[in-house]
Amino acid sequence: MLELGGGQRNTQATAAVMDGTDAGFMTDVIEASQTTPVVVQFTAAWCGPCKTLGPQLEAAVAKTNGKVRMVRIDIDKHQQIAGQLQVQSIPTVYAFWQGQPVDGFQGALPPSEIEAFVTKVADMGGEGEDGGLADAIAALTGADSLAFFDAIAPIIHADSVDLSKTWFQSRYDKGETEAERTAYLNCPMDRAQYEAFIDALLDAPKTEFKEWEQDTPYFEGCLPIEVMAERGRETLRFGPLKPVGLTNAHDPAVKAYAVVQLRRENALGTLMNLVGFQTKMKYGAQTEVFRSIPGLENPEFARLGGIHRNTFINSPVLLDGTMRLKADPRLRFAGQITGVEGYVESAAMGLLAGRFAAADARGGVQAAPPPETSHGALLNHITGGAEAETFQPMNANFGLFPPLTDDVRKGRRGKKDRQRAYTDRAKAAWAEWLIERREAA
Repeated sequence: MLELGGGQRNTQATAAVMDGTDAGFMTDVIEASQTTPVVVQFTAAWCGPCKTLGPQLEAAVAKTNGKVRMVRIDIDKHQQIAGQLQVQSIPTVYAFWQGQPVDGFQGALPPSEIEAFVTKVADMGGEGEDGGLADAIAALTGADSLAFFDAIAPIIHADSVDLSKTWFQSRYDKGETEAERTAYLNCPMDRAQYEAFIDALLDAPKTEFKEWEQDTPYFEGCLPIEVMAERGRETLRFGPLKPVGLTNAHDPAVKAYAVVQLRRENALGTLMNLVGFQTKMKYGAQTEVFRSIPGLENPEFARLGGIHRNTFINSPVLLDGTMRLKADPRLRFAGQITGVEGYVESAAMGLLAGRFAAADARGGVQAAPPPETSHGALLNHITGGAEAETFQPMNANFGLFPPLTDDVRKGRRGKKDRQRAYTDRAKAAWAEWLIERREAA
C-alpha cells in the first residue's frame, strides 16, 4: 500500500521531465496524474541500461508536447517508493493515470517500442477537450459530445477506526437482519467539530481543472462534498451527515449535531467507504481534513477520493432503438458513454448492445427488453425517452418506469408498497421476455 503522506512539491514540477523524491511523489506523480499521465522511471547511477533508456524515454515524452510528464527516481537516494511499488530490478518504468499505476515495463526496450508505450500513455489523457474519439463522433454526427465530472469517495481500513468513539447502526435500525441493522459505522460530531470540519473543507486545496474543463458540470447524484458545503454551511447536515435516526451507543443521552457514516466496502468488513464523501480535494488535504472526524484521527487509507471527467453522447438524438449510431448504423455505443451512470447500468447497456450485435450477425432481430424492466427502462430513456436538450447521465430508478396501473398497484399506496409493485411487475416482464427469446431462438 502506498504511504499517502504529503510532501513539498518539487520546484521543477512544471517541467515535462523532472527528478522525483519520496517526499514529493504524492504531489509530483499521484496528484499530477489526475490531469496528465505521468511516466515514472526508476533508475540509479550504476545502471548501464538505465543510461540508454532514460534519454530515449525523455525524447518520447517530449514528442507528446505536454500530454505526458516524466519523473525520474534514483532508487539509491529514494528507496521508500521503490519498495512500496515492489521494484525488484531496474530499469523499471510505471505509467500513472488518475492516481493509479496503469501500465509499465522492466528492462530496456527498442526506441520504437518506447515511443509506442508513451503514445499509449498519452492517449489515456486524451487530446484537446475529449480526444480523438469525441472528434470522430462529432465528425460523423455534427454534434458535440457532452461531459460531466464524477467523483469517488475515500476507502479506509476498518481496523484504523477508533471504535471507542464510533458505533455500528443503520438509520432507524432499518434492515431485516442484524448485519443490515448494523451496516454503517457512525462518527458523531458536536457543533464545534462540525463547524471546524466545514471550515477545513472550504479552505482545503482542490484539484484544478484545465481551461477547457471549466464549464463542465458535476454529476448531481455524486457531488463532491466540498461543493455541497459551498452551497451552504448546513447543507451537509441535511444530506450525508444528517444526524437523524441514530443513537450513540456510548452516550445515548447526547444527540450528535452531525454524523459521518462509513459503510462496509467488502464482505470481510476490512474496508470502509466514507458515505457521501466524494471529493476533489488534493490528496494531502484529504488526509488532514478527514483526520478531524471523531474516530478517524489515525486513518489508514486504502484509496483516497478523486474526481474524473466522463464523456457521454446525446443518445436520444444520435442512437436508434438498438443503440446504433443513426448517422452510421455499423456503429453501436455501449456503457457509460451512452449516458447511463453506474457500473451496473453501464454493464447492462453493454449486455444489450452485445445481444443486438449478435442478432444482427445472425441475420435475426433482437427484441428490446420491456420498458417495465430496468434494462428496458434505461434503454428507452437513452434512445428517445429523455429530453435531448437537457439530457444528463441517469441511474436506474423507478421514475424511468411506466406508471403503475390500478390492476398492478392493487391498492398499494405507500412508498415501499409502490416500489414492491414496480419490482414484481419488472420480474414478471423480464421472465416473460426471456421465455420469448428462448422460443424465438
